[in-house]
Amino acid sequence: MITPLYAGLCGILLLALSSRVVNGRRVHKVGLGDGGNEELQRLIRVQANFVEYTPMILVLILLVELNDNSATVVHALGIALVLSRVLHAVGLTSSAGATLPRFIGTLGTWLTLAIASSILLMDTLPQ
Repeated sequence: MITPLYAGLCGILLLALSSRVVNGRRVHKVGLGDGGNEELQRLIRVQANFVEYTPMILVLILLVELNDNSATVVHALGIALVLSRVLHAVGLTSSAGATLPRFIGTLGTWLTLAIASSILLMDTLPQ
């Protein structure tokens, strides 16, 4: 199985993103919400965006793998997901506006979602 590798990497990334939120809350003395602090708002959104996209894409990648698609395809999807999520986090952390890493990270995430979904739809077509 290949997908557990990328699920594990995403788990570590979620832990890192979550620890940044906790540290931001400690530094800015905010127990709940963002306290109107722009930096904390971005940290929370980076973590939330990760949680919004990553689980579903990991499920799709797992289904691609379970449908006996090539290991190369599964690795390509997993690498694209992890790199895209890291780039998105870097880009959004640095600025609430448009940044190249955020753009590439978002595009990569959406492409991974679209490609994995398309592969699964094609796998369901009659042969």
